[in-house]
Amino acid sequence: MNICADILQNIENDPNFLVNVITCEESWLFQYDPGSKRQSMHWKSPSSPRQKKARHSKSKFKALMIVFFDIRGIVHVDWVPEGQTVNQAYYKEVLTGLRERMRRRPEMWKNGSWVLHQNNAPAHNALCQDVFDEAQDHRVGISTVLTWFSPMWLFFLFPKIKSALKGIRFESVDSVKAKAMLMNKLSEDDLQYCFQQWRIRMERCRDRGEEYSEGDNISIV
Repeated sequence: MNICADILQNIENDPNFLVNVITCEESWLFQYDPGSKRQSMHWKSPSSPRQKKARHSKSKFKALMIVFFDIRGIVHVDWVPEGQTVNQAYYKEVLTGLRERMRRRPEMWKNGSWVLHQNNAPAHNALCQDVFDEAQDHRVGISTVLTWFSPMWLFFLFPKIKSALKGIRFESVDSVKAKAMLMNKLSEDDLQYCFQQWRIRMERCRDRGEEYSEGDNISIV
């Protein structure tokens, strides 16, 4: 609740705050992900053949994708090599790649106005500041880092990606990557909607927290 309140206060103080936020998360994409129950729910006539249900089986391969995006579009994508663990050292390389990608946005790069929003995994926190301290030494970089669980990935980007992949049996990791990059076709309206929903969820969290703090003898089971 406190984090939501702080971010909302930043938005009130600076109407362009969300425009400067770059958020990130990571997720596994599989060689074969069976169709969801929702995908199999559709009207059929009595004469239609019986619906075949997908059988869950272990994928032959999978790919780990780390994505950074903002309200304008995808900023940086990192495909983690097979067998590589996302530890402190590797994540530092990812952030270094992100920093270099930000050079293509001079309006945010030169004045260091952008804000990185990442989750609070230990590997993300450990060396994150080192990367951007180095950037500040070169008089470029970032204004602040928000380290907090990112809810946007639960209801926006990765659900869209995985929905497009479900029910398809891919022949190679490269084909999975190619299909996943359809996310580059997301419109600015889609991305703006995502950030608007994030703000709405933060407002709900803050308001519900205030309700609990103002109530008497409230017990949570």
